[in-house]
Amino acid sequence: MSTAIFGLILLAATCHATWNAIVKAGTNKFLTTVLVTASAAVLAALLLSFFPIPQRESWPYILASTAIQILYFGMVAKIYRIADMGLTYPLMRDTAPLIVAVLGTLLLHEQLQFNTWLGIITISVGILSMILAAPKTGRKGIGLALLNAVLIAGYTLLDGHGVRLAGSAIAYILWSFVLSGLIFFIFALKMQYRQMGEYFRNNWHLGLIGGIGSFFSYGLALWAMTLAPVAIVAALRETSILFATLISIFILKERINAVRIISSCIILIGALILRTA
Repeated sequence: MSTAIFGLILLAATCHATWNAIVKAGTNKFLTTVLVTASAAVLAALLLSFFPIPQRESWPYILASTAIQILYFGMVAKIYRIADMGLTYPLMRDTAPLIVAVLGTLLLHEQLQFNTWLGIITISVGILSMILAAPKTGRKGIGLALLNAVLIAGYTLLDGHGVRLAGSAIAYILWSFVLSGLIFFIFALKMQYRQMGEYFRNNWHLGLIGGIGSFFSYGLALWAMTLAPVAIVAALRETSILFATLISIFILKERINAVRIISSCIILIGALILRTA
């Protein structure tokens, strides 16, 4: 793998950690998330005309995935309102591959190799150690983070099937960005209409940066997958946990103990094992 491709993947990981940090830093987590998703939707909409409309067979998957992603974004806002990013980001990010692997076994009757089971056990140990080490005040955030990991696994499984039916993987992804951002914005209008105007005027730049981060975190990774083995790209993307931890410590000024750092590293190692299994 060339240095340029390696750098692209690390940039994608940084972008993902960055938009999460922007939501965490926002005074109104929900409206900050709306700004991020709306900005990403606008970026995606600008590119729609360059790609064909996804095939009819893929639209049920696009719509179902969009519905789950809207719940996911709402949960992200709620989680960061009550818990540290350094605690919950690793759980959301890297528990999802575990859930996908387990569901693949139960629903699709896939046979798992030794490395897959090793990854599952490693992630489970990391999650358990993080739960046991967390203060009681943070356990609600952990529960919601694990629930959000289920949502991530859900739309990941849907997209994994839907993108194969779309005819154009990029078109499928663009429409997912557009629909999730648009519908989430409409929900926000109904829920916090009075606060939106002033908050958007004062924080539009955060939404733009976060939207660019959200859009390019996946776009750069997708591009890298055309230039390097998918398994390697997927594994390197998990370095976003390390960037998220650094951001939470040095920028968000969250208090983090050695047990949490070790637990995050264990979860990361488990995810890397799963990704390369």
